[in-house]
Amino acid sequence: MCNLETEGMQYSCGHYVITKKVRKIDCRSPYCTWSDRHPRNCANCDTHEKYLGPDAKETILGNVNEFCDQCRPYWYAKNGDPAAVPRRR
Repeated sequence: MCNLETEGMQYSCGHYVITKKVRKIDCRSPYCTWSDRHPRNCANCDTHEKYLGPDAKETILGNVNEFCDQCRPYWYAKNGDPAAVPRRR
């Protein structure tokens, strides 16, 4: 399974959001669709690995003092006070 080295931001909800994919680490497996060794005209692609593995390296470029875009709607629905929802800058 191939992996990435990434750069991104750490949000106060705990999520790391990728802003840049620095490089791909190739697993060199012909059964991984992300690998350079995977055949271009593969007849069995539906049986092969289609997902990247966890990031091999995450470089945090900074911290954001608000929830990420995925957590903000959940937080707002749970708490219901729009004045208390951290706003994006």
